[in-house]
Amino acid sequence: MGVLLALGVAALALLVWIGRRPARLSQSARLASTLFAALAAVGAVVSGMRGGWVASLVLVGLSAWLGHRARRSYQAATNPTDAGLTLDEARRVLGVDAMAQRADIERAYRNRMRGAHPDQGGTNAMAARINAARDRLLAKPGRR
Repeated sequence: MGVLLALGVAALALLVWIGRRPARLSQSARLASTLFAALAAVGAVVSGMRGGWVASLVLVGLSAWLGHRARRSYQAATNPTDAGLTLDEARRVLGVDAMAQRADIERAYRNRMRGAHPDQGGTNAMAARINAARDRLLAKPGRR
């Protein structure tokens, strides 16, 4: 029981530390959060089998919170919400000016995408942002 209590205190300290970090966790922090969620779930089962229902409930709550935080952070990292991208932001992302024509926008898009595409060593988030910027600049004025 002392080991489970020590693990609970360590997990609580980790929670406080993670809670102070930004909403988007790094990949290693998400992995650590997922690992601790699994360990807390195992601890909850073991504690419950030994009759420690209070400790078991605390560990279940800890496991659920850590797992939810890791999942929410993963979703935020893989599904950036650029629906509110303004024209100026879109122009900055692609590096074009306000007078850019369709061909200029498409050329800038291809150039930016060469380095930002996940297959070329870029990230999903940056590729999605570049796609959103292109879509925003090429959209008809009445659409957005």
